[in-house]
Amino acid sequence: MHTVLIPGFMADASLWDDVAPVLSALGPIIHGDVSRAATIAEMARHVLAEAPEQFAMIGFSMGGYVAREIARAAPERIQALVLVATSARADTPEQKRRKAAAVRMMDPTRFKGLSRPGVLSSLHPDRAHDEAMIERVRAMSERVGGEVFRRHASRDRQSDQHQLAAIRCPTLTVAADRDALRSLEESQELHDGISGSKLILIERSGHMIPLEQPEALAAALIPWLRVTVRPPAT
Repeated sequence: MHTVLIPGFMADASLWDDVAPVLSALGPIIHGDVSRAATIAEMARHVLAEAPEQFAMIGFSMGGYVAREIARAAPERIQALVLVATSARADTPEQKRRKAAAVRMMDPTRFKGLSRPGVLSSLHPDRAHDEAMIERVRAMSERVGGEVFRRHASRDRQSDQHQLAAIRCPTLTVAADRDALRSLEESQELHDGISGSKLILIERSGHMIPLEQPEALAAALIPWLRVTVRPPAT
């Protein structure tokens, strides 16, 4: 089984550093690159063009929007879909205002990553003084870079709630108990909208589940993927 991992906003392949080694026991890992595109549809086309013929797919946050777009565009290629800390909702007016203001004030040539308040909003409250984790998230966003920040933050995210029923592959939704960016209600909407899907809650985690609780995430993913994606009969 091949597994394609799709990161979220201002995240790169290092998001999965603590999870990918465990997932590799199931087969090869491919990291989807969303940095070159601006829209969700463009990101989906880039990832799909570089993916194997059939694969399981794990999308985190913004990557969940991309993963669902792929699942609708090429259903025959998707063996399983995992949606981590994501949503099907559109940006709210307040989110649109904040993004537009951030783009106006940001100089891509002097970009040093997400601000400390921005990083803290993505983590469990208990990590307010976890300097190693805070720096890990900030450094990841700095590597992604100011141009990608401008490109992605300049686009309003659209809802795909009306399209959830079109997803027919086995689907697992993973939520965190203290996610300040994506609520449990949003994960429940995904679960309710995708027929036959399963919902799992990861405890003691903020939004950055793959970094904050990688062992718990892997423990949820591995058994489900093993049961869901069976090897072809010989």
